[in-house]
Amino acid sequence: MASSLFIMRHGEASPGSPDSARRLTSQGEQEATIMASWLASRQNRGQLGALKVVASPFARAQQTASTVAKALDVSVETYPGIAPEDSPQAVCDWLVEQEGDILLVSHMPLVAALAGLLVEGRTDRGVGFPTAAIAELEADVWAGGCARLTRFTEPRQVVG
Repeated sequence: MASSLFIMRHGEASPGSPDSARRLTSQGEQEATIMASWLASRQNRGQLGALKVVASPFARAQQTASTVAKALDVSVETYPGIAPEDSPQAVCDWLVEQEGDILLVSHMPLVAALAGLLVEGRTDRGVGFPTAAIAELEADVWAGGCARLTRFTEPRQVVG
């Protein structure tokens, strides 16, 4: 049976150092809220099942994931292996061990490389992810080239 993976890039973040401490801007908070409300409304209409929300330990991903998790009435799990420069293949290996549908909140370039690996079998084939965009994938197994991209949504599409 196919499971779903929602790959989400965090909302817009302020510049700064260290990278892991960068926080969302007010625009980024708004983007996260828009996408959280959109997911919650889809869930309320029965279009989505329960989602496990998993985020990078970086501040901006945690903020984004917290906003989404609150709207979905779930908690956030933190997985350190989804920071910006982590290995897409290692994430695939981790996904194989997971159960249920997952919303992964992470960063560029990882989100694009992971989507490319899962759908096209190549990390250099991923779509560009605007801030707070979500790629929805389905697969029977989370391995290179085995997933289908079923939807790609960014905040401006939800509002406009």
